[in-house]
Amino acid sequence: MKNIIKITAITTLSSGLLFASGWRLPESSPKSTALSGAYIANANGADATYYNPANMSFNENKAQMEIGLMNVYLPKMSYTDNEISQYNGDTLEENTLIPSIFLTSGVYDNSSLRYGFSLTIPGGLTRRWDEAYPKTFAEEFSLRIIELNPTVAYKISSNLSIGGGLRAIYSDGVTKSDGGDAKPIKRDLEGTTIEYGYNLALAYKPTKKSNLSITYKSNVDLNEEGNAKLYISGTKVYDGGASVSVPLPAALSIAYAFKLGDTTIELEADRTYWSSYEDLDFEYTDDVTAALIQYFDTAKERNWKDTDAFRLGITHQCTERFTAMLGFSKDGNPIPDESVSFESPDYNSHTYSAGFDYKLSDSSSFGFGYLYSEKKDRTITNSLADGTTYLNGTLSDAKAHISSISYRMDF
Repeated sequence: MKNIIKITAITTLSSGLLFASGWRLPESSPKSTALSGAYIANANGADATYYNPANMSFNENKAQMEIGLMNVYLPKMSYTDNEISQYNGDTLEENTLIPSIFLTSGVYDNSSLRYGFSLTIPGGLTRRWDEAYPKTFAEEFSLRIIELNPTVAYKISSNLSIGGGLRAIYSDGVTKSDGGDAKPIKRDLEGTTIEYGYNLALAYKPTKKSNLSITYKSNVDLNEEGNAKLYISGTKVYDGGASVSVPLPAALSIAYAFKLGDTTIELEADRTYWSSYEDLDFEYTDDVTAALIQYFDTAKERNWKDTDAFRLGITHQCTERFTAMLGFSKDGNPIPDESVSFESPDYNSHTYSAGFDYKLSDSSSFGFGYLYSEKKDRTITNSLADGTTYLNGTLSDAKAHISSISYRMDF
């Protein structure tokens, strides 16, 4: 069943994956990585099909392809208890490789239509706690989300275009917790789902050197269905169907890019609609043993909040072949204090990035982007449904390193 639910978000950045707030990962190509996600109004080339399909209308009249590979490295995150040092713990380090493919067409049959397609990883996560106490609540939370996105753009006039497409989402995940000898209860959940949504885009060029764009990605409810195994003192007490639903939330982006000489500056504001995540409720096809209900079968309020992110991207054409990029973003935190847990901690974060694009020939280029995200430490005191305090300490050292490379070609 998959904890996609709870923590794909865990680290916002996890790319095991996650990055922005919650479990959304806005960076899927070297340019977006190098610009800290400030890549909507200035999206160009094959990856425009994903970031801003309306901008495909302003690409050169040729087919383009980009193949990329991203690595997300998550160092250990720590929990330090305020009272009992034996409760302290760290997550394991995580390295996740993420592929991507982007394709765009030339002008179709002398019309104003352009077509595109992308395969990306828009969110997800892997977090594994290594010490006994945190493992009681979150031994492993792994989530994979894969998106196929066919798109189309229509050029209304020389400076105005609209675009959009279908979002086909596949996800699978694993949720495990193990209380060991101290709390001899254990769960092992797995699940998958295929869901659908849509995305819309508008691009307007007030001048030849500027672009004002708006994009919207719809909410997609991930209705995970699979199998759950529950144990007490090593004895299996449940082995059957289970399900849970969590949102891949809607996101609205407004961006303005303008060119000053050889430098393009993009300012972007995003809103992610996390308020659609109201509770976390695992459902089982059969009854669960009474002793496990409060741990595994009681709906947990989440009541997440919509979050805002502000991004700045700077692209400078250094030479005819070499382009440099810098980026910065400030992301909000969707999780109220009372909903923070080992399964889904999150924090306000700052992101810094840089990268380059090198033109190998008239029809091909190589891109590289690097991003570093650092989250603010968070001190929390939270209780279980019976009033027992289970989290009374500080979650710290949540960081992420993302490296991305790609090869682009025209054909």
